[in-house]
Amino acid sequence: MQNLTKNVVAIGIILIIAFIIIPLPTFLLDFMFIVSMAVSLIILITTMYIKGPLEFSIFPSLLLITTILRLALNLSSTRKILGNGGDAGKVIETFGAFVLQGNAVVGFIVFIIIIIVQFVVITKGTERIAEVTARFTLDAMPGKQMAIDADLSSGLIDEAQARVRREKIQRESDFFGAMDGATKLVKGDAIASIIIAMINLVAGSVIGMIQGGMGFSQVLSVYSIATVGDGLVSQIPALMISTATGMIVTRAAAEGNLNEDVKKQFLSQPNVLIMSGATILCFGLIPGMPKLQIIVLSAVLIGMGIILIRTEDREEEVSAAGSAESEGGDTMAPQSDADFYRNLDNVYNLLGVEAIEMEFGYSLLPLVDEASGGSFIDRIVIFRKQFAIDMGVVIPTVRLRDNGIISPNQYIIKIKGEEVARGDVLVDYYLALDPGNATGKIDGIDTIEPAFKIPGKWIHESERELAEVYGYTVIDALSVMVTHLTEIIKAHIHELVSRQDINVILENVKKFNPSIIEDVIPAVLSVAELQKILNNLLKEGIPIRDMESILECIGDHGVMVKDTDMLTEYVRQRLKRTITRKYADGNSIKVITLDQNIENAILNSVKKSEHGTYLTLEPAMVQRIMESLTVQVERVRELYQQPIILASPIVRLYFKRLIDQFHPQLIVLSFNEIDSDIQIQAIGSVTLEPIE
Repeated sequence: MQNLTKNVVAIGIILIIAFIIIPLPTFLLDFMFIVSMAVSLIILITTMYIKGPLEFSIFPSLLLITTILRLALNLSSTRKILGNGGDAGKVIETFGAFVLQGNAVVGFIVFIIIIIVQFVVITKGTERIAEVTARFTLDAMPGKQMAIDADLSSGLIDEAQARVRREKIQRESDFFGAMDGATKLVKGDAIASIIIAMINLVAGSVIGMIQGGMGFSQVLSVYSIATVGDGLVSQIPALMISTATGMIVTRAAAEGNLNEDVKKQFLSQPNVLIMSGATILCFGLIPGMPKLQIIVLSAVLIGMGIILIRTEDREEEVSAAGSAESEGGDTMAPQSDADFYRNLDNVYNLLGVEAIEMEFGYSLLPLVDEASGGSFIDRIVIFRKQFAIDMGVVIPTVRLRDNGIISPNQYIIKIKGEEVARGDVLVDYYLALDPGNATGKIDGIDTIEPAFKIPGKWIHESERELAEVYGYTVIDALSVMVTHLTEIIKAHIHELVSRQDINVILENVKKFNPSIIEDVIPAVLSVAELQKILNNLLKEGIPIRDMESILECIGDHGVMVKDTDMLTEYVRQRLKRTITRKYADGNSIKVITLDQNIENAILNSVKKSEHGTYLTLEPAMVQRIMESLTVQVERVRELYQQPIILASPIVRLYFKRLIDQFHPQLIVLSFNEIDSDIQIQAIGSVTLEPIE
């Protein structure tokens, strides 16, 4: 029984083809005509309920099956009409008599009009719509693919979502391509119906007059009724199918085989089955229609619809009960922690940590919740796109949570499960920051801007215009949080780039330059070593977007140099145009230089071990260098926002390591990292001379 259910469509198609050869008894022919009309009606109503063509992706196949069914029934009815004196069953007789209404000429004219409407208006229009839709769908495929690739590159979607979208585009293309061809079946069906009708009338009249000995008026009455009735019982389903075709091509391919999709999609709308059954039942009100077949088919359709509705309701109740059970509802006692954690999988679920996590007090939730009009997530999406363009890295998803323990106006930023920063903001207030040239004072709540630690004041919206007039920089509460989060991400991006991210980056490069990947990974260095180099670059704010240049540089030097820190220095020099663009001011760059004595002292203190290189400077020497550096940095900061230290290429790495614990935000460049077209202006020098 189960095998029969799985293959019911295949068996049905074989039987339809058999109808073309095997003469059908009148009772079965009547029943099949009613089945044809019922199936066509179900298809028509289904196209009204679906939201998109993919929900009824088996339509082209159904169009072929229903066309074959109508042609097979037409052949069987023609055999009956010509070989049985015009008697082809009660359905054909009733439809013919109902349309003719005792006047063969008028009735036949009405029948011709119905065929013309079916062929000229609906069929031709549907064919044109399908052709245009298929062409535009195919033409739009490259643009849609590029849009998906752009969203994937910018981090708006992940690889799984991109794969789903690509599959959907391909299925839509397949569907509308199939529909373009399937509409030709509708056109051919209409032409065949016209030819069959003419054969029935002309050949039937000849047979009736020559073989049956009928008079002309009797022949005209008998065969006109049979011709019109036969044409109507085929053209009414064809009309409904044509209408359904036009509807579905104006709104592409199945995911499973035809049997599975028919069961899933054809029975997905139980209300359609009930409505179709009720409509078929109304056919019984037409005088002369076979009541038994109509009642049986209507009862089956309505019964199936009711059963499906009850099944859906029962599944919803079971689902709701399961949800209540999982949430610890009233029906069952909540599971204890001891019982819950007996399952090791539940224990392992506790081990995962989020790459970036942000917790909010309850007062800040309206700024974050999209349902309340918050735009925090949209701002993060925009930042992710821009950061990918600037740095060549896609930041991971930011997990947002509410926290009822912290202050209502407070938020916490976590990196890999550990808190790295927190801040306080006041909703419906604005943060006013004095850039140094404010012309007046304003009243407000004193605070410290969390991202850059700048003193400021929280002011009410009514004082915003006055603060702007005085020259203050005014920022809303949401922008304060977003800015703080983005600065934290920038500072810790080297921790967030995982080995999986590196593999994704390499796969992206492999699409355009597969040879560089084959030459470098893993022939010259491993993915883990490449991750260290990229993390070194990101830690100092160097973009890694030009991965081809990075890999080429590693390929050039990686054979001889195995130290990832030294390889990083070579890569920095290869990226000198990028570094120059990032830090130069026009055609010049202003720097603080290192005294030659300091560079010599650093070089003389470099020691090597099996774990790498390290400095052995005396504490007194380190103190003198830091004091001189601090004086120069503070003096330069009064004129320029970002001091830059310039050292020789061999010293840059070690000096950066030396000052990281004292001035981690300072930028240290080497001469080889600055483009030759840029003018270097020394505005200070770090020396070992006593500080006056």
